[in-house]
Amino acid sequence: MIRFVDFLVSFFGLFFLFPIFALVFLIGLFDTGSPIFVQARVGRNKKAFNLIKFRTMSVETKSVASHLASNASITKLGNFLRKTKIDELPQLINVLKGEMSLVGPRPNLFNQVELIKERDALGVYDVLPGVTGLAQVQNIDMSTPTLLAKIDKQMIDSLTIKDYFKYIIMTATGSGSGDALKPK
Repeated sequence: MIRFVDFLVSFFGLFFLFPIFALVFLIGLFDTGSPIFVQARVGRNKKAFNLIKFRTMSVETKSVASHLASNASITKLGNFLRKTKIDELPQLINVLKGEMSLVGPRPNLFNQVELIKERDALGVYDVLPGVTGLAQVQNIDMSTPTLLAKIDKQMIDSLTIKDYFKYIIMTATGSGSGDALKPK
């Protein structure tokens, strides 16, 4: 049931939001010269997949978890894209391909060893990663690996279709910052 909803929402989302994609892409060309950001992430069963996002940081920024990156790396357009969550829209492609769900644990980088260990111990990698989830709407990011893995597991064990839509709506309306950068 969830996969069917993921497919429908991502398909129609990509179709209807195409003008926004095109506009952000064009503006992004002037902002960074490279508006699309693709990064290898840990997926279901710890299999690698390429996460797609709109670029929010300068091209030279080192590939690290968001909470470890410098706020100075975020472009003006990137700041707007993050605040509005528009930077996440290309992940609808990942959802359509079946690499992600709209709701699930946020996919982490392969260099986040502590988080991988914590999530692996709780079976978090048994499900598809998501664009948003319980941790994101509760403002829990990857800087607290043990807590994040615990909240991810809690969400997996208790997720209902009602919660699925609740997390999507909360994210779309600005509840929770999730992976957003914190001031340093």
